[in-house]
Amino acid sequence: MKTINKVQTAAAALATLLALSACGGTANSDTSAGGSKTSNTADISEGIQPDEAAVKLLPQSYKDKGELTVAMDLHYPPTTFLADDNVTPIGLNPDIARLVAKKLGLKLKFENTAFDTIIPGIDGGRYDFTVTTMSPTEERLKVMDMVTYVSTGVSVAVAHGNPLNISNDDMCGKNIAVTKGSNAQLKHLPNVSKWTCEEKGKPAINGVTLPNIQEALTQLASKRVDGVVYDTPALVWANEQQPNTFEVLTPKLDTRTEHVNAMGLKKGSPLTPAIQAATQSILESPEYKKSLDTWGLSGAGIPTANLK
Repeated sequence: MKTINKVQTAAAALATLLALSACGGTANSDTSAGGSKTSNTADISEGIQPDEAAVKLLPQSYKDKGELTVAMDLHYPPTTFLADDNVTPIGLNPDIARLVAKKLGLKLKFENTAFDTIIPGIDGGRYDFTVTTMSPTEERLKVMDMVTYVSTGVSVAVAHGNPLNISNDDMCGKNIAVTKGSNAQLKHLPNVSKWTCEEKGKPAINGVTLPNIQEALTQLASKRVDGVVYDTPALVWANEQQPNTFEVLTPKLDTRTEHVNAMGLKKGSPLTPAIQAATQSILESPEYKKSLDTWGLSGAGIPTANLK
């Protein structure tokens, strides 16, 4: 009973801390930046002037409206979450979205929505675009134009000390958590299971689909799952917030695919050329490097905003 209580206590503590991180808790400080990253609500796009070439590509209807609506699931530090004030979106993706809007001379409206509802919202015209760490899969490209802006990767998180001796090449028969609607659920884990386990006559990896990374890591801490496969930056961030609770395996998980992330717009959107031009302008700016460095993504920059 004592052991169970300790596990439950650890899980509860982790859940609380991750919830704070997701809503801008105070766990991570950045003294070099003059305080906590999660309390810094400075707008990276302050003072940025419109890019004339991008503005020329902007449809008149958007010029008349003067505003873009961007959809994000604001529960995924360090790329997309809320600051300490529980109001201001911060992270790489909000930085990029703000810069896009400024490059186009427009205001920006954030819509906080669940990850798996973003694509239907884009397709239905409720949102103009999304910047939410989304990969350009074949299925997504059927309904969206996607413009690349960063390249990350995925990793495996296991319990501290890795008592089950899990490795990137041996998760066979293990219960591995993935988040709903993610590439890890739809693509990466099934593929890794096939070539590291099933084709070798070993038990398949049992993917456990959960609503978000907070729930996945809470279940890992309480030993209800054996591991978590998720975006590397988010796992590294969470590990920094709660040391000695779990660990992130190195190197990153080899999924035999690229890990470029792209913003998404409705397929054939007249806004796409302007968004692509604005994004390219951002990739060539000092603010892009500053944002990557701030959020621990220094090696994730790309030189070209490609339309997928």
